[in-house]
Amino acid sequence: MSEEHSLSRRGFIGAAASAAAALSLGAVWSKAAVAATGERLVPSGHLGIQLFTVRDKVAALGFLPVFQELASIGYKEVEFAGYRAQGVDVPTTQIRQWLDQTGLNGIGTHIGYTQFLTNINQVLDDAENLGLPYVGTASSPGEVHGETTDGYKRAAEDFNNFGAAAAARGMRFYQHNHSGEFAIDPTTGTRLYDTILAETDPSLVFFELDIFWAYVGQSRFPGFDPIQLVAAQPHRFPLYHVKDGVMDGGPSFGWTMTDVGDGDIDFQTFFTVVGKKGYHHYIVERDTAPDPVANPAGSFSTARRSYQYLDNLRA
Repeated sequence: MSEEHSLSRRGFIGAAASAAAALSLGAVWSKAAVAATGERLVPSGHLGIQLFTVRDKVAALGFLPVFQELASIGYKEVEFAGYRAQGVDVPTTQIRQWLDQTGLNGIGTHIGYTQFLTNINQVLDDAENLGLPYVGTASSPGEVHGETTDGYKRAAEDFNNFGAAAAARGMRFYQHNHSGEFAIDPTTGTRLYDTILAETDPSLVFFELDIFWAYVGQSRFPGFDPIQLVAAQPHRFPLYHVKDGVMDGGPSFGWTMTDVGDGDIDFQTFFTVVGKKGYHHYIVERDTAPDPVANPAGSFSTARRSYQYLDNLRA
């Protein structure tokens, strides 16, 4: 998900990246063949995709054709970014039928912070209709109460309440990060992400680490290691956004997003250390996948190439 845009995810980063982002399919295979005979790092049954990655296809074709294509690639799970396709809102009961028809599982959904505050019962009804084990937000914890230590403490109270409501329905609440959560509050000297981790109930509030944005956060606000962040509390991070990029002075705070496997992030090391637990879910995302300038090959190409890289990633 784009840090520069709201949870509606209707916009995307207008990355005027060069055609270097459009690498050939062969490039991903050469990198994916790192150690094809080693231990598999990403369980195939837990490999999914955030539908924001292919939002142009959902808008043009609808959910069913997109689900069919993703299933044919090999994906087993999808994460939602709204329930609208071809210009209309689609009933979640209908979407669930299409998931079942194509053999896909819904794993989670991104809903705005304020929607949880104002209409949590509808949020949970929709998630329940879809059979989702996780229901979450990609809003910053500071969106409502401010990007300060105190604002994050107040957000933690909200998140605990959201988590309790989700747990009562048999689901888990989670928050997805961008890079701003890793800033340090100059008035307290505290890293904001440390505050939300410390102030939320670990039995009720979980996190989806967007790996790309965590590394962007490390470059913007040095002093933490994304791998060690997860290793310290692995059960709090059941979901990963597997997003890649190159640190080339690009539009995302000095980074440019790429297909997974084409960037600078060392997923082999990351998943070797904090991936082999059996309960993590690996969700491909590229915010710029439908952007014809940043990614002339198209969003289905991103879905396919990213899957192939992760499917072949070995220890």
